[in-house]
Amino acid sequence: MVDESMVHSETEEIIKDNLQYTLFSWSKQKGHNPIAVKSGEGVYLYDYDEKRYIDFSSGLMNVNIGHGNQRITEAVTRQMNEISYVTPNCVTKVRGELGKKLAEICPGDLNKAFFTLCGATSMENAIKLSRLYTGKHKIITRYQSYHGASIGAMSASGDPRRIPVDAQQAPNFVHFDLPYLYRWEFGEESLLKESVAQLERLIAYEGPNTIAAILLEGESGSSGCIKYPTGYLKQVREICNRNGILLIMDEVMSGFGRTGKWFGFQNHDIIPDMIAMAKGLTCGYLPFGCLMVSEKIAAKYDDAVLPLGLTYSAHPVSCAAALETLKIYEEEKLIENAASMGRYLDQQVAKLMEKHPSIGDWRNTGLLGCLELVKDRKTKEPMAPFNAKPEEMVVMNKVAAKIRELGMYTFVRWNYIFIAPPLIITKEQMDEGLEIISQALSIADESIV
Repeated sequence: MVDESMVHSETEEIIKDNLQYTLFSWSKQKGHNPIAVKSGEGVYLYDYDEKRYIDFSSGLMNVNIGHGNQRITEAVTRQMNEISYVTPNCVTKVRGELGKKLAEICPGDLNKAFFTLCGATSMENAIKLSRLYTGKHKIITRYQSYHGASIGAMSASGDPRRIPVDAQQAPNFVHFDLPYLYRWEFGEESLLKESVAQLERLIAYEGPNTIAAILLEGESGSSGCIKYPTGYLKQVREICNRNGILLIMDEVMSGFGRTGKWFGFQNHDIIPDMIAMAKGLTCGYLPFGCLMVSEKIAAKYDDAVLPLGLTYSAHPVSCAAALETLKIYEEEKLIENAASMGRYLDQQVAKLMEKHPSIGDWRNTGLLGCLELVKDRKTKEPMAPFNAKPEEMVVMNKVAAKIRELGMYTFVRWNYIFIAPPLIITKEQMDEGLEIISQALSIADESIV
């Protein structure tokens, strides 16, 4: 029998130490009320009070294989029993095996892997390499995108989190607006035409001879799962080819089965010049990332020094975790399950939309989905505006609190509720999670105009 006083005492001590001695991302430090996670298994997290939370955002959209998979533990332990670290100038068996496997997975001639530490370091090296390879300096990216928190990746991002550091931002990033269908009044065909024309105008204004790369997410993530107009990425690829511009796809969030394909861009039938990846590569079991580069780009450095480097590049233990993770995707057919469960999710959310007038829009690819809540379906007034201030988040904060109270961990931002569970999820678990969201949406429904 559990001694409740001891459990609560341990929980309080853990939270107190974390609050007193550590800093939290994207949060004011006082008043933070984190979940003290003790363990995880499958799609569930457990705290020190033995409360269970269904993880409906896969951590930060990265724990694709679910929590507590001991195959990763065993693979990591085996590697550590051999060697835990070598410099990047040495090689290990697992490094070569992982590079070969990624070359098999990636389309076209994307056969060269530069291993990094996380999504941000993948992006930093993609930006750097594109400039070195082309001899040009500008990077074109979109507003309503996120590429990482390091200074280059943050400057590339169109996310408002970059605004506080604008005075220190890295130079030569140019942003463009890409509207989305839910808030575009003139139809999808018009949206595609105008979006492509706007990008072409921007390139003409900036000068194609100055632009090294266009950087886009394979599928939109934390900005609201905003869909590309159908056919857009194909036209971007053609524009890049015509103007001698590289195309970099950020697959940190949308990669590794999250969208029902290995990579999000494969839903658009294109092949980029580089792929930045992390998150689902090891599913968060160890920090790791990778920049996949085309053979054409890599060939430039056959007889010239490649000026990229990280102390922990190709870390053998992280390589072992990644290689085992890729085997799990294939052997447990998780990408197929993501596609299947994504279709089921779409069907069930359609029923939720009939029940809850606060749902204005649902955008999803595979298991990367987002509910957009509104006060009025006709006017589409958001339940909280873009980059909402604290006083504008009252309703959404109540919704988020209810979700947590009912036993769910997921990502709630502005007027968005994200649904991106581990790819191992079953229909029964999906129903369990959607029922929690449904109960929380009743709070939002009360605010309908």
